[in-house]
Amino acid sequence: MLEKLVTSLETCPMVQRGEYNYFIHPISDGVPIVEPDLLREIGCAMVKMLDLEGVDMIVVAEAMGIHIGTVLSLMTDIPLNIVRKREYKLPGEVAVHQTTGYSKGELYLNGLSKGDRVVIIDDVVSTGGTTRALLSALGQIGVEVVDICFVIQRGKPDIGRTYKSLTSIEVNDRVHVVDRYC
Repeated sequence: MLEKLVTSLETCPMVQRGEYNYFIHPISDGVPIVEPDLLREIGCAMVKMLDLEGVDMIVVAEAMGIHIGTVLSLMTDIPLNIVRKREYKLPGEVAVHQTTGYSKGELYLNGLSKGDRVVIIDDVVSTGGTTRALLSALGQIGVEVVDICFVIQRGKPDIGRTYKSLTSIEVNDRVHVVDRYC
């Protein structure tokens, strides 16, 4: 399983961003195109890997978690909650201060309440900055994070708790898939 994902990772283009080797991939960048069969393969793998029992919502961070979360939501009938880059000033909105390996910014949580049970999914984990910030904000609200899954794990980031990933990669002049978990 995950043949489409592995092949697409191992053949994707690379660019240099300062000292950072950045891979360009449909799942992490939406470029050049996102193929339905790749999304379907990822959605099926996540359904098998994630603990979805009693989950109230799928939580994704804007922007590249949205397409993955949409597929998973359609497959499971679990509602999707998108952590947005825009502040809406709705009652109960919580700011999430994120720092990644190559950016900083604010994200905003809306529509979650104490006692909600959620899974977090995202495209890539490399430094863990976004996920650590999101876990902290969800903890402040009193939301229970049941499970976490990333499509692509780069390195061995520590997010402060266990998580799952569909693939683990190393990046130098190209992407090398070192492990797949389905």
